[in-house]
Amino acid sequence: ARFVAALRATMHAAPGVGLAAPQVGVPLRLAVIEDPAPVPEEIRLARGRVPQPFRVLVNPSYEAVGAARAAFFEGCLSVPGYQAVVARPLEVRLTARDEQGQPVDEVFRGWPARIVQHETDHLDGTLYLDRAEPRSLSSNWAAAELWGQPTPERAAQELGFTLPG
Repeated sequence: ARFVAALRATMHAAPGVGLAAPQVGVPLRLAVIEDPAPVPEEIRLARGRVPQPFRVLVNPSYEAVGAARAAFFEGCLSVPGYQAVVARPLEVRLTARDEQGQPVDEVFRGWPARIVQHETDHLDGTLYLDRAEPRSLSSNWAAAELWGQPTPERAAQELGFTLPG
């Protein structure tokens, strides 16, 4: 419980919407997620970003539900200062255990699905950069100032990469 509390505090301080134990040097298949989703309505609608309560995910895994994919800029507390466009399944089924050892079997869609995939990937040794469109890698400043639209179509057009769909 103390470690989970420390992960949550670290995630909030960063600030972030998820944190995996390996990111703080602890080799456990455990992650925490929480997203108050304080974004403008235009971004919320485009990205499917809705508030997520605090959750503990023990030994999580996910599988895509359907073939639909969504591409958005994504960042990571392990790679501070940068973002890149990552295409991910729009909807995933997550299986895990919670902090009490109870089974979790839930479908996530939109931005919450992205968070689940991102944090679970950490536990498998995968960073968002491993899945990113290389031409899209941008500083946080550039991502906000040049490509800050709700969706990355302008970045794709100007930087010369293809979005799914």
